[in-house]
Amino acid sequence: MSKKINIGISHGDINGISYEVIIKSLEDSRLLDLCTPIIYGSPKVAAYHKKALDLENVNLTTIRNVGEASHNRINIINCIDDNTRVELGKSTKQAGQSSFDALKAAVDDLKSESIDALVTGPINKHNIQSDSFRYSGHTEYLKDIFNVEEVLMLMVSEYLKVGVVAGHVPIAQLAAFITMEKVLSKIRTLNQSLQKDFNIQKPKIAVLGLNPHAGDQGLLGDEEQNVIIPAIEEAKKHNTLVFGPFPADGFFGSGAFSKYDGVLAMYHDQGLIPFKTISKDDGVNYTAGLPVVRTSPAHGTAYEIAGKGEAEYSSFRNSIYLAIDIIRNRLRYDEIHSNPLHSSYNSGSDKDDDVNDLKE
Repeated sequence: MSKKINIGISHGDINGISYEVIIKSLEDSRLLDLCTPIIYGSPKVAAYHKKALDLENVNLTTIRNVGEASHNRINIINCIDDNTRVELGKSTKQAGQSSFDALKAAVDDLKSESIDALVTGPINKHNIQSDSFRYSGHTEYLKDIFNVEEVLMLMVSEYLKVGVVAGHVPIAQLAAFITMEKVLSKIRTLNQSLQKDFNIQKPKIAVLGLNPHAGDQGLLGDEEQNVIIPAIEEAKKHNTLVFGPFPADGFFGSGAFSKYDGVLAMYHDQGLIPFKTISKDDGVNYTAGLPVVRTSPAHGTAYEIAGKGEAEYSSFRNSIYLAIDIIRNRLRYDEIHSNPLHSSYNSGSDKDDDVNDLKE
């Protein structure tokens, strides 16, 4: 793309590790060759964390809006009340309000296309709740804000891409939530994202069962026969390469996941436990199905280590890289599909050299 990519970063919960992983990720000045980072947060709070973590060699440039952003610097926009207090390791109402204020400012600029992508710092899902934010997480909030019918929480790493049908849904409500229509919709969203966002022309998708042993032909539950298999068969009618349902334990335990471009799990822990075990600290949470690009680290606020300098920042750093990759992949996809002379396109196995150099 011809212009520099503007990456917006919402600062998340100010009492957790968010500022630590943001600042550590941006310490490598080579990142400025790939994008212009714009933090939506507080210069005052950032200075507090920099001092606490002995990261004062990282310079932040305060700006009033994206139009003032310097393409060779780390920019920060003040979005919160200057009287907001940092209380490391504590969940406070002020921290929740500052999380929302920064998120809203960043999303407003994302909607107006002032920034090209959004990387969200981890929030506390309890203290952010208010009359303005009544959602179980970023994913649900962004779905509503951008008025789309379906989104998919897609966990991404070098080894694995796992989406979930039921994201932040209580276990007691799973059976009622997982319908044939919902599974089919998530399969379609995953397939479209793998094609458009990851440049995989004909993705192979594995679908997991809901019950132990994928129901054992109805012995251990009938959701596979009545819900999941019909959704898979319907997807196949539209030339989607989708397989399953597979028993989750054997699927991950045998390494079968490596044969597929994407995996659709039925619920949160079924997909995220093996994902985090396999991907360790490198995974990224991506919201597939949005007209915009949003990524985040695959971890929470980690209050217990806030301010101690112990936070692993690979996940946040990879969130920035993935946002850049997806922006570029979408441009390629649009260019190829708007050109009738192209009958096929790259599978996405070859990544941009400059991004890969930084990842090593």
